Amino acid sequence: MTTATTRHSDRRVSPVFVGILAVTAVTGWATWSGFAEQPGVAVFLFVTAAWVVSLCLHEYAHARTALHSGDITVGSKGYLTLNPMKYTHALLSIVLPVVFVIMGGIGLPGGAVFIERQRIRGRWRHSLISAAGPLTNVVFAAVCTAPFWLHALDGVPTQFRYALAFLALLQVTAALLNFLPVPGLDGYGVIEPWLSYKVKRQVEPFAPFGLLFVFALLWVPSVNREFFDVIDAILRGLGVSDVDTSNGYSLYRFWD
Repeated sequence: MTTATTRHSDRRVSPVFVGILAVTAVTGWATWSGFAEQPGVAVFLFVTAAWVVSLCLHEYAHARTALHSGDITVGSKGYLTLNPMKYTHALLSIVLPVVFVIMGGIGLPGGAVFIERQRIRGRWRHSLISAAGPLTNVVFAAVCTAPFWLHALDGVPTQFRYALAFLALLQVTAALLNFLPVPGLDGYGVIEPWLSYKVKRQVEPFAPFGLLFVFALLWVPSVNREFFDVIDAILRGLGVSDVDTSNGYSLYRFWD
């Protein structure tokens, strides 16, 4: 078993992640109870902390799948501890995605953990490793929208409902963007093992710029409008209305 060569300490949950979970729980309670004097601040902290939790779980899913696929080095790199400071690019993986949320309400994916692909055999395993991250966002989105599509919103405070709706929007955008077949994103990682060597060599120089390209493209008004039309359609299918997400975003940007 590949996991037999990883030490227990390599898989112990980091206090940093526990701290982020604690912030999520406390601010979630403050949003639910209305305890905070400024509800927008509580919503901002709750959504941001929960968003960082989802980013950590996204990267953990990549690492855990890689571990069971043959890359036993992910443990020694700290990827299994859920500590965001252990990522190859903490700035890309955590800071920039949070900035993107603050700037435009977009759950843009961050950087990835470094997987030693040469240790992994089989194209399906390579594809699954890449897909594991955005699939985590899909699960997170399902959890956030569950009260909506289960029609279980009775008794849920309005501010908490709006916060959940906005957090769900971030998860859906992250999943959709991550699955785009753009070099540097997980969607390309899913199809890359099935491409010819020639095509991969031609695409390789563009990989570092894929994320920036997507971000720049989303600033084009027509593209942005079409993209969010798709997101809104998905959320409506899950019972989340445009009003819910719009109010959630307004609360999140409490300084406006």
